[in-house]
Amino acid sequence: MTQRDRFEAVYDAHYPAIHRYAARRTDSPDDTADVIAETFLTAWRRIDRVPEGDKALLWLYGVARRVLANQRRGAARRAVLAERLRDELAADRRREPVELAHVRAAFDTLSERDREILALACWEGLTGDQIAEVIGCTRIAARSRLHRARKRLAAMLEHHPSSMLAMGEA
Repeated sequence: MTQRDRFEAVYDAHYPAIHRYAARRTDSPDDTADVIAETFLTAWRRIDRVPEGDKALLWLYGVARRVLANQRRGAARRAVLAERLRDELAADRRREPVELAHVRAAFDTLSERDREILALACWEGLTGDQIAEVIGCTRIAARSRLHRARKRLAAMLEHHPSSMLAMGEA
């Protein structure tokens, strides 16, 4: 029996049990799928270490258990990092000058498409050609979209005269 045949036999015999095991211990179908995929990927890579018969299922349960533990540790780390980032961003916003708050408010009213193209130009410092490559359009289309987004932002800022100070136009 080849390694592939052995893996397929293990997979066919034990997929339903590993699926149930993972589904009972995860909160979403995506997490369940990740556990199953990682478990069977480990089995594929270590097929020579997978025991024969009923012990194969116990071995797979052990792998799935470790995959779940790694998944939980990763989620906990991401949650801590996300909370720290939220705190830092909130602190940055509290320190914003009033004028910048008006610019941000105007910016936030724009469409997602306008915000993204302006962010690429202003925050990331990309040129029209580079923006075209990032968003997958022609140079002319990118420049045109950027021009229109700037005009829409300027129109929004007209409603907030104090924000013009932040733009250097007052």
